Amino acid sequence: MAFDFSTSHCRKDTNAEKYALREKLFGTHDVLPAWVADMDIDTPPCVLKAVREKLEQRVMGYEEVPLSLFETQSRWMRERYGAEYDPELMLYSHSVVATMNAIIEAFTQKGDGVIVQTPVYPPFFHSVLEHERELIKNPLRQNEEGIYEMDFEDLESKITPSTKLLLLCNPHNPVGRAWRNEELERLLAICKKHEILIFSDEVHCDLVFAPHIHMPLLNLKGAKERVITAIGVGKTFNMAGFAISSIVFADSEIKEQFMPTYKKIHFAQGSSLSHAACESAYEEGGEWLAELKLHLQKNHAKLYSLCERYSHAIKLHPLEATYLAWLDCRGMGLRDRELRDFFIYEAKLGLSAGISFSREGSGFMRLNFALADDKMSLLLGGLESALKKRFGESRDTN
Repeated sequence: MAFDFSTSHCRKDTNAEKYALREKLFGTHDVLPAWVADMDIDTPPCVLKAVREKLEQRVMGYEEVPLSLFETQSRWMRERYGAEYDPELMLYSHSVVATMNAIIEAFTQKGDGVIVQTPVYPPFFHSVLEHERELIKNPLRQNEEGIYEMDFEDLESKITPSTKLLLLCNPHNPVGRAWRNEELERLLAICKKHEILIFSDEVHCDLVFAPHIHMPLLNLKGAKERVITAIGVGKTFNMAGFAISSIVFADSEIKEQFMPTYKKIHFAQGSSLSHAACESAYEEGGEWLAELKLHLQKNHAKLYSLCERYSHAIKLHPLEATYLAWLDCRGMGLRDRELRDFFIYEAKLGLSAGISFSREGSGFMRLNFALADDKMSLLLGGLESALKKRFGESRDTN
């Protein structure tokens, strides 16, 4: 089946977050929003069909999360990534951020150290501070090619006896790295040595592009007693509005440690519509995802080509993972506020400011390129026009 990514349903006046918050975030409605990590691409037909069929039951009462959902999700992870997830050790969560907060609450005490690798998705450090834990920043570093790497020496130098937890973004948001096996093995070895638990946010795991591959942290030898993972359909199938994800344990004792906090927060069992939608995505969405990834690669290639033509001002590294481009705009010579204004008022684009991902993001902008063709053309046109007006004609890269 061929899926149509040329256009998408109009989301204006639908209370869609990325559109509804334009005035609040950017001071104007006159921007194409490309900030929050959801797609301007229609959710897969199989998901919408499953929801319509569920509505035919006509009674939308309480519903338990069916074990079949976790079994289907487990099978998906096994067939694609070799991950052996026991459905009996999986739990429902309405969001990965909620899970992360519960993990911090369950496995650390006030004043304990929690490590984050910046620049990173803002809830990683906000959650630590809101729980009155010590925020330990282990900034990623860029190698000679500008590719981000983990700084293991810095990590070990900052660990103290009160350091209890590391929050890992795998694949990484916003820098788009798909962490390699050897990188994750070294990270795990350090955390095992210092008895540090790892929470691995793997919600972008299905959006890794060849030749890169996703390596689930729980696949590594010795990870079972040290790792808790979060996965879900929100990013993969553009289903964030269904508010459903999974918490994955590989050790029953760690799960039991977590349960008092889980019950106290009362995560409950989610929505009957979400259960049906999630299960259908994993059962029937593989072909749609394969075509989506080709579309995303095409979008990234167009954006990359544009950045190459204006490489003196803006840089973009080759695609590894996610549909979030981490634009290095330091060549523009603008302060962060000026950079934000350039995108809003000159390019007419609403992006995420790099500085919001920690100070290591200063001079960068995060751009969501998960757009249908018509919106991607508007985005590229707006950006090229603004770059040309400010920096002159593009450079020939041939």
